[in-house]
Amino acid sequence: MKNVMTAGAALLLSTSIVSAGGVERAAPSMGLLFEDGNYLELNFGYVSPDISGTQQIPAGPGSPVGASSGNMAEEYTQLGFGYKNDLSNELSIALIFDQPYGADVNYGADTDYAYGGGVTPLGSTATIDSNAITALVAYKLPDNFTVYGGVRAVQTAGEVALFNGYTMETSTETDFGYVLGGAWERPDIAARVSLTYHSEITHDFKSTENSPSLPEPQDTDFSTTLPQSVTLEAQTGVAADTLLFGSVRWVNWSVFDISPPIFALGSGGGSLVDYTDDTVTYNIGLGRRFSDEWSGAVTAGYEAAQGGFSGNLGPTDGNTSLGVAATRTMDQIRITGGVRYIWIGDAETEAPLALTGGASGVTLGDFKDNSGWAAGLRIAYNF
Repeated sequence: MKNVMTAGAALLLSTSIVSAGGVERAAPSMGLLFEDGNYLELNFGYVSPDISGTQQIPAGPGSPVGASSGNMAEEYTQLGFGYKNDLSNELSIALIFDQPYGADVNYGADTDYAYGGGVTPLGSTATIDSNAITALVAYKLPDNFTVYGGVRAVQTAGEVALFNGYTMETSTETDFGYVLGGAWERPDIAARVSLTYHSEITHDFKSTENSPSLPEPQDTDFSTTLPQSVTLEAQTGVAADTLLFGSVRWVNWSVFDISPPIFALGSGGGSLVDYTDDTVTYNIGLGRRFSDEWSGAVTAGYEAAQGGFSGNLGPTDGNTSLGVAATRTMDQIRITGGVRYIWIGDAETEAPLALTGGASGVTLGDFKDNSGWAAGLRIAYNF
């Protein structure tokens, strides 16, 4: 069953694309805590989204209704690492590295779309980069129960350059949160249920903002809270060499807000990025071992659309995905590869107040029929 579980877990880990709402790219699984013996894994992911929309209001002679944004979401790669060590029959420690949050937005300067080119020759770009390390301790209790917890450090930085000449760059900040969880197992049928809580983490950024209305760049500061989350993971054998697995993940995205003070003042109190609703993401899969060397899995994922306006720097709303994976086992080494196709939910974006004469609730972009694909690779070693 270990081969089957690896195939499913690797696919779910490495093929994230706006798959947990907001700007989350990776949601770490606690699965490595339950590997036999000492364990090491390396994870690689590649995501290629295709997200474009059409303009719904005019923004001057160079930016008409019907102008296309072009593909405003750039491809990206993901790296991950996990290590688990048994200190005794009851006590284990683990270390996880991942890149949980990110954004790579580029409304090219050669488009006529108002949030990209057309209005000025600048276009609009935005990036968010993050790295995280989680240190965990797990303790096995009687009756197949396990409790675990630890500390999570997240390092984040970002920058943005908008079509109207506004720019902002943040400091790189590292702050800490915690992880708590518990699990129950029944090894004879490969059953396990785990519940994991990640606390919120608040960054206090120092930033440099500039806009055409300022005589020179200004040093400012603002705070952004990375949301708390709860993840339920479950699996069970349903037949010989066949495993059913899945997860449900809630993320408190309604607390997330990026509001640099000069931008907020110039937009009438608006946010550069914020989210109205929390998200719930579902994944389910079926794994099958075909031989001692080969196993495979199929997975499906779903996140419901929230409705309302999406941000111009992230014009998506929900998604549905299908994926396949295969694992090759060679003694203590397992290599898993997977691919996933994602149908990205339709979204509308709100026009900046500068384009509407101060009127709110006006649609700028209509983003439909978008999609993406992702590929992942995991190399695991039990020792």
